[in-house]
Amino acid sequence: MLFVLGGVVGVAGALIQPAWFPGGLLLALAGEAGLVLGASRVMRSRAGGGAVAAGWMLVVILLTTSRPEGDFLFAAVAGTYLFLLGGIGVAVICATLGGGRQPR
Repeated sequence: MLFVLGGVVGVAGALIQPAWFPGGLLLALAGEAGLVLGASRVMRSRAGGGAVAAGWMLVVILLTTSRPEGDFLFAAVAGTYLFLLGGIGVAVICATLGGGRQPR
């Protein structure tokens, strides 16, 4: 379920990040960070955040391919690269910080 939810956030982020640059980019990355961190804390392990991050990355990478008709979702602009690389960095950082045992 977390894997699918990560994919949904990836699609939503891909659609919103070019619409309101730079606010859309920040909103997309904040949504991903919140979901990864929340999943890690709810599952009390890094596996929850890792599942969300894996779903996000798979969907975003699949969305970078162009179709035979020439259609594409990501343009070759700085915001797209910030979304792709920043999203991977945010996922790794939040999954690492959110996991493990929480103090009582």
